[in-house]
Amino acid sequence: MPGIRETRRLPYSAEQMYDLVADVGRYGEFLPWVIATRVRSDSETEMIADMVVGFKSLRESFTSRVAKERPRMIDVHYLDGPLSDLDNVWTFRAIDESTCEIDFLVEFTFKNRLFEKIAGQYFDKAFRKMVEAFEKRAADLYGSSNSSAQSVA
Repeated sequence: MPGIRETRRLPYSAEQMYDLVADVGRYGEFLPWVIATRVRSDSETEMIADMVVGFKSLRESFTSRVAKERPRMIDVHYLDGPLSDLDNVWTFRAIDESTCEIDFLVEFTFKNRLFEKIAGQYFDKAFRKMVEAFEKRAADLYGSSNSSAQSVA
């Protein structure tokens, strides 16, 4: 399954970043291409959510089950939509009270192999744009007075 991974050290607590990522209902406010979200059910450990994404005239809906382990991990499993599979995992590791390391992994499989090959060429750029959107959202919500984000090798 094709995928991409990014690890970042951010000047926010693991709890703050967990809360930001777990707030799926607000993704339409800051994530590119997210048109709408609907949280069907939500508890401390699991959420079922729908997301509509679009670009120009294309629109697709996804349903996912989100397993939550506060404040360590958010694990998203694809249930329904135009792909064969889509999984992503966020892990949050506290460095200290105001710094954390985030590891974000996305893996996907398209139903159509040709489309997967074509879309795969653009996936890296789209993934990076999403990561930047989460970082900007964190700065908007929590301030940016601490040191800037760093990629971790």
